[in-house]
Amino acid sequence: MNAPARIITLTTDFGIRDTYVGIMKGVILGINPDVQIVDLTHAIPPQDIHEAAFTIYAAHRYFPTGTIHTIVVDPGVGTDRQAIVCEIEGTFFVCPDNGVLTYLLQNIGNTAEHAMNAVAIQNPDYFLPEVSNTFHGRDIFAPVAAHLSLGVPLTNIGTLKQDLVEFPILTPQVSQNTITGHIVKIDRFGNGITNIAENTFANDTSAYEIRVRNTRLKQINRAYAESEIGEPLAIIGSYGLLEIAINGGNAEISLGLKWGDVVEVQRFD
Repeated sequence: MNAPARIITLTTDFGIRDTYVGIMKGVILGINPDVQIVDLTHAIPPQDIHEAAFTIYAAHRYFPTGTIHTIVVDPGVGTDRQAIVCEIEGTFFVCPDNGVLTYLLQNIGNTAEHAMNAVAIQNPDYFLPEVSNTFHGRDIFAPVAAHLSLGVPLTNIGTLKQDLVEFPILTPQVSQNTITGHIVKIDRFGNGITNIAENTFANDTSAYEIRVRNTRLKQINRAYAESEIGEPLAIIGSYGLLEIAINGGNAEISLGLKWGDVVEVQRFD
């Protein structure tokens, strides 16, 4: 039996107004009262699988091996979509097989360095006695995560699962001196987070112009305060990705940023 895990994270689109999150925690603690539960976020926009996929990929690396990440963003609940547990290097992901692991699978994948095992969740011994058609977070995902935290092996949960669901993700394109990326997340501050990584600019002393919609930026800030209040700016944010922001303001509103917007970085040698 695997060594017991002590942390279960929860990522949902449930919000905090209703009792859904609290009920899931009650189910988990009823099975393993010693586990530590971490609320990663419950503010995923409703049914936004893309946001959930980016969120869990960006956050999982900051938790210790053995953590069980439970992701319930599940517009297909009650249909024939499969529920799964995926293990990557001793970290577990309990979720619907609907694409919420896309960034993980495409950026880590099943390689010699990063071995992956996945099983379909099939064994009702690890569910609640009654399973609804609308709240698998309570009836399936929470109890399965709790049993995993007690050391239950994957082979007890269900049979091996291949070919997990993935959706196409936006990736930067490089053409001569131009990098073309996209905004892949807008955070609660209105910052537009792109898919252009920090190492794109490593050890490069070239001048840049960054273009998004009608905005042109001539530098990459080290801090928001390097720009005047109300001015747009580019900065490498905490995800290690290029961000478009406004010092003291909201770039989503002021610049009209949206998910999928093209961001061009022109390099001048």
